[in-house]
Amino acid sequence: MLEQMGGVSGLFYSSVPVIVFVLANSMFGLQAGIWSAVGSAVLITVLRIVRKEPLQPAISGFFGVAIAAFIAYRTGSAKGFFLFGIWASLVYCGAFVLSVLVRWPLAGVVWNMLNGTGTAWRKDKPSRFGYDIATLALAAVFAARFVVQRWLYDENYTGWLAFAKIAMGYPLYALALLVVVWAVRRSDKRLKEISEAEESEEARIEERLRVKYGGEA
Repeated sequence: MLEQMGGVSGLFYSSVPVIVFVLANSMFGLQAGIWSAVGSAVLITVLRIVRKEPLQPAISGFFGVAIAAFIAYRTGSAKGFFLFGIWASLVYCGAFVLSVLVRWPLAGVVWNMLNGTGTAWRKDKPSRFGYDIATLALAAVFAARFVVQRWLYDENYTGWLAFAKIAMGYPLYALALLVVVWAVRRSDKRLKEISEAEESEEARIEERLRVKYGGEA
């Protein structure tokens, strides 16, 4: 999971454009803040290429910064830099909650899709319930981000917005991932027990048939 997020360096890199934007904006103005943030995102991407590190987190981060910078430019306000992330959090929260309501919790869907383990987990109610809890934990993270950062946005606390974005980013997400890990292990254990029970039952049936027809022969 940590690797998918870009490793430990990815956690650091994700906060750099935000810090650069706030500092440059406070010292040199909005335009300088925008271009500094975009420039730092470009440098991070180039650095990852040179160091042959995973590019997906860097590319995703670059486009995220580019969109945030464009919104700040269009609104003419420094706090606009955080608007995209605020509403994205609400969308993610809604998607996670909806997936639970339709009985396809995204934590289970994504995990088992990435690992190619199929949909057997959905047939086991305890497994699905565990993934429901994990999905709702992720939804709670995004809901908290939206509520707190939206309030800070409305109150024009740009500096605190930057702090909240970093503090409620990967650190808070990592806590929710602990619940996902719990759900995965719980489900894997359940499915293994079910599989072993089914194999044992099949073996007993085969043995009875062998004894029955073997005796008649």
